[in-house]
Amino acid sequence: MGLQPYKILMVEDPELRAELRKAAYDQPQITDASALLIFAVNYNADEKSADDFISMIAKTRNVTTESLSAYKNMIKGTLNNLNPEQLETWVSKQAYIALGFGLVSSAVLKIDTCPMEGFSTAEFDRILDINKLGLKSKIVLAVGYRSADDKYQYLAKVRKKRDDFIIKY
Repeated sequence: MGLQPYKILMVEDPELRAELRKAAYDQPQITDASALLIFAVNYNADEKSADDFISMIAKTRNVTTESLSAYKNMIKGTLNNLNPEQLETWVSKQAYIALGFGLVSSAVLKIDTCPMEGFSTAEFDRILDINKLGLKSKIVLAVGYRSADDKYQYLAKVRKKRDDFIIKY
């Protein structure tokens, strides 16, 4: 629908990143990466979100909000029909779509990335104080260039064979 029910938090402060590292099971990427992005989802996607989005479309495309009423009603109907669990699933998937674009874009630019779920979301949310914004952390993306000292860069990647995970019909 285009609502983008997430925010991307760019954490630059070294002290904050050190605190986050503790909540990420001491994974060094949290402090060592050139950039640390946290995808935080908005579990409060609601009719106001739809209204704001429709207003933004109208302004961007120089059309009236009335001309977008059917679209607005579809968005509101969809959101209103989601129970809290379904809403959580939907907003999380939206963040993962954005993550995918971040991974691909970085790869095209030959920048290394490390998507991470190994962290305490409750601790990240507390440290970043994002609950007051209606947000909850979902996934972390460490971005940067690998160290010349990274011993793993020289090892062969271990991946399933194509036939083990692609099913042709």
